[in-house]
Amino acid sequence: MPRSANLLLAGATGLVGGLALAALLAADRRRHWQIYAPTRRALSLTHPRLHPIEIDPGTPTGQAQIERVLVAQGVRLDCFVCAIGSTLKAAGSQAAFAAIDRDLVLALAGIARRHGARQAIVVSSVGAAPSSASFYLRVKGEMEAGVEKLGFERVDFLQPGLLLGERAGVSRPGERIAQVLNPLLNPFLLGSLRRYRAIPAEKVAAALVALAGRKGSGVTRLTNAAIEDCAR
Repeated sequence: MPRSANLLLAGATGLVGGLALAALLAADRRRHWQIYAPTRRALSLTHPRLHPIEIDPGTPTGQAQIERVLVAQGVRLDCFVCAIGSTLKAAGSQAAFAAIDRDLVLALAGIARRHGARQAIVVSSVGAAPSSASFYLRVKGEMEAGVEKLGFERVDFLQPGLLLGERAGVSRPGERIAQVLNPLLNPFLLGSLRRYRAIPAEKVAAALVALAGRKGSGVTRLTNAAIEDCAR
């Protein structure tokens, strides 16, 4: 019988997070995860092992409520999975983007660590680096550096290229155009450029699920090829 473990899932209403949630709840998994999912809006599914926490996780009040729920239910976490991701256009400003993709991720990762999580698995972006000239990639790199400092025993950063998939209820016209054009470029992105290929969101979600609960220590960064290997 699969053993039970506790997982905090951030971004469960998003493209990758929603796919990962469904896979984590699959009955035939080798491990039955009890999933605690803080979300602003209600999830579209229910399950005995899914524990939604409907608050605004981007506020101090919402974050305090997450901790109260975990304490009240006596939950010690094993793993933190984060699939939070916005765009500069969707966020509306550089400050708002950084508040989501760096500050919110770090706040939730900190909660998970304080409540026992030894492993963190975080979706980032190919090219993420604190020294990047790109604001987007610099914020992602700062987020990664911050997560590393929180004291997780094991950290896995997934650094995919453009994600392919339909985002329910979200309109990103520029991203939709890129989703059409980028796969056409994939055959020409060879060798070290392969990491910049577009990749189906399903593969990234499958890699998240495959990594959850893995033993080992240290920090690993997985670009497209490694993500696809994990997803098999």
